[in-house]
Amino acid sequence: MARQISNSLIVAEFDLDANGKHHGFLRLPHSVHRSAYGWLPVPIVSIKNGDGTCVLLMSGNHGDEYEGQVVNTKLVNTIDLASINGQIIILPMANFPAARAGLRTSPIDEGNLNRSFPGDANGNVTQMLAHFIEHELMTRADYALDMHSGGSSLEYLPSVLSYLPDETESRKKYLHLIRTLGIQHGIAIEVDLAAGYSSSAALRQNTVAFTIEMGGAGTVNPDYVSQLWDAVHRLLHKLDVMPGAELPNLPVRMMEITTDDYYSYAHDSGVFEPLKCLGDNVKQGELGGLIHDPATPWRAPSEVYFEHDGLLICKRIPAQVERGDCLFHLATDVV
Repeated sequence: MARQISNSLIVAEFDLDANGKHHGFLRLPHSVHRSAYGWLPVPIVSIKNGDGTCVLLMSGNHGDEYEGQVVNTKLVNTIDLASINGQIIILPMANFPAARAGLRTSPIDEGNLNRSFPGDANGNVTQMLAHFIEHELMTRADYALDMHSGGSSLEYLPSVLSYLPDETESRKKYLHLIRTLGIQHGIAIEVDLAAGYSSSAALRQNTVAFTIEMGGAGTVNPDYVSQLWDAVHRLLHKLDVMPGAELPNLPVRMMEITTDDYYSYAHDSGVFEPLKCLGDNVKQGELGGLIHDPATPWRAPSEVYFEHDGLLICKRIPAQVERGDCLFHLATDVV
């Protein structure tokens, strides 16, 4: 039986607080020409066994990022209720219209879910989703893992991004969990409490949250799926939500992104030729790539230089670029 939740117009098909393994849809009202009283079916799964720790596993925040959607779907099909202490809430297609279309943003309202928190219960489709996730799911969750990749336009080295509190004991807790995930690079980020990111939503709701970035290019990399699968199980084991054999610790390189000059952008349109690869260490002033204009081949290519030293953690995938497109971004070791 569908159940109205709080002041959200979104209705869940089952009780999110009930024990057991439940699956169904969040019914998001959507009145359009072809369906006057219709709703959008946002898939959701709850696996709850008792009153222990609650973990929210989210993917499809950007619809063209696939590794997380694959891992969350596999989890739904493999997790046995008896193996759980507490609750796991799985939202595999958080921005359902975008994920269904394979797009970063919603084809309905152009909404970027990861810029839309805290949302609006009476807003457009993306705002309604953001409101529900922050005010109904984040408020239940003690921990949240938001699984991203570079999508169609970028590719990332395996990285976990996290806010690090100033308070010593809380900071140790976050660092311990980052290392628990076993992702190659841990990146400390500043989180604006008033911003529209899922990390900001989590901070507002006192949820300990991590964002994983790995892969992209509009594909599913089997090695990255394996790493993400292990990271989820490491976290669930460490939190005692899914007891079992502990996976061995892996080294994590702690890094940071602190200023705008860690990013390189196209200053001309054309065909981008990268001269550096993911994982390269680069220097400020070093040539990173060329932008060619085949329509006027007699013109010299536009040169792209790095504005900071660092590790090349992310780079653009499509060769065609326009002025303003992000081409690279860097990270540096935490000193």
